[in-house]
Amino acid sequence: MDRPIIDSPVHASAIVDPGATLGAGTRVWHFAHVCGGARIGAGCSLGQNVFVGNDVRIGDNVKIQNNVSVYDAVTLEDDVFCGPSMVFTNVHNPRAAVQRKNEYRRTLVRRGATIGANATIVCGITVGEYAFIGAGAVVTRDVPAFALMAGVPARQIGWMSRFGERLPLDIEGNGEALCPHSGDLYLLQDGVCMFVPAAQP
Repeated sequence: MDRPIIDSPVHASAIVDPGATLGAGTRVWHFAHVCGGARIGAGCSLGQNVFVGNDVRIGDNVKIQNNVSVYDAVTLEDDVFCGPSMVFTNVHNPRAAVQRKNEYRRTLVRRGATIGANATIVCGITVGEYAFIGAGAVVTRDVPAFALMAGVPARQIGWMSRFGERLPLDIEGNGEALCPHSGDLYLLQDGVCMFVPAAQP
């Protein structure tokens, strides 16, 4: 097997098809399969039995845990976390007897988002920056940045900081809160949560 980049450790049992691009330091573990059209950034980790399709773009420092298939028409920005056995789809109304490969709906997972174990992301939606999808949730619509989602179908139950801590904010309205771990400031204005960078000295 030809390795796209020498300093991308690829396990001997994995398959990386010719043409695939792996950034420096990206690790591909046991029994994974990366198709030839895939573009994967630096510092990523693809766990055991991960599949990455041709029409897939993955940013830097993305962690994809065991048994996840990233199908065509999915884009993962930098620092995304995909928990074990979570599911992406790319056809909204599949039938075995009907060919719908020209009807794939694109899915975008923005920077820093977390998708919990066994969650399902229905195709055609955007998961916002640093959103947090709880384990087992089924996401059927766009998710706001920093939103905490849970349930089937998923509904918003709160807000999460960039560090992954729950923020003491109402789901809607206005307010402000500090991340319990980092002390970073977040503002909630008209139901939109925003990170406020610290003033530079």
